Amino acid sequence: MDALEQRLNWRIPYFTDHLPGVGGIIRDAVEDFIVDEVPAYEPSGEGEHVYFRVEKWDLSTPQLIKQIADKLGISTRAISSAGLKDARAIARQTLSVQGVSPSAVEALHLQNARVLWVTRHRNKLRTGHLRGNRFSIRIRDVEPDAQDRAAAIVDALSARGVPNAYGSQRFGNHGDNHIIGYYLLHGDKDGLASRNIRHLSHGMKQFLISALQSALFNQVVAARIRGGILDTVIAGDVARKEDTGGIFTVEDADVERPRATAFQISPTGPIYGYKLMQAREDAGALEAQVLADAGITLDDFRAVKAEGVRRPLRYNPGDVSCEMETPGCLSVSFFAPKGSFATALLRELMKVEAAG
Repeated sequence: MDALEQRLNWRIPYFTDHLPGVGGIIRDAVEDFIVDEVPAYEPSGEGEHVYFRVEKWDLSTPQLIKQIADKLGISTRAISSAGLKDARAIARQTLSVQGVSPSAVEALHLQNARVLWVTRHRNKLRTGHLRGNRFSIRIRDVEPDAQDRAAAIVDALSARGVPNAYGSQRFGNHGDNHIIGYYLLHGDKDGLASRNIRHLSHGMKQFLISALQSALFNQVVAARIRGGILDTVIAGDVARKEDTGGIFTVEDADVERPRATAFQISPTGPIYGYKLMQAREDAGALEAQVLADAGITLDDFRAVKAEGVRRPLRYNPGDVSCEMETPGCLSVSFFAPKGSFATALLRELMKVEAAG
């Protein structure tokens, strides 16, 4: 790892490092990883937009949308989803389309997918129109005492939260998307050439800048884990209310800490950008130090139009259960709120980096 990679290291320590993991592997078969999107609302049954639920397997959401668009003879832009779902999985999600009859959608014959139901609604489905996702996952080849190990880790994560970090998917097959994003941010043509990067679309540039922001966010998560302050608030934190999503600056950490312990509020970290709502005092100093160590300023993000936003540093997993399905196979189910990753919980459970 060279000096720049070390400065921008996105890997985080385990939050439950004191508890041994269950080991094992995931995604041994497509049916071992099941994702059910939980909608933010139910369609009304009336309106100009056609909503439909689809089950897909071994197929990404963009591939699914292209297949549907081709069969309906429309643009992919006419089809909307609330979010992307894993390709190497059985995933169920809702889509919407305008200008097509429900019967045409019901008649679709798809490869590696099927339509479950069709109805109508008044508005278009938009990105983020979901509560989260429910996961049912098999972990195979686990340790003999996996049940007991899993129970201890689940108890800890249910009480303290799951690190809301970005996993290896965000950083690409070579783990260097964020490095390319750093070169783009600084207009470093030599750096880009060293990675054989010459021409990039606008969308790809945005994606790579986002990977850089994700790496920096992970560094804040890592610093909070090492400092024992991931699941609490410190002076100057920007905290998020769990029930409403509203954010506020922590003026008195001693007053707010019981609310953090009760999971009524959670500390947030920075997706750095030139308009970022900055933390203050101790939290602000920590976040400023991460950025300074990376050799970046908030104003650097202005040229790439990255405004910045706050993101919870942890998430509350819902209805977690772990049971031995067969010898050597642990079945795990849980709810993860939108914007969070199942692999963050699996990583803590397994203590295997490949889980990301």
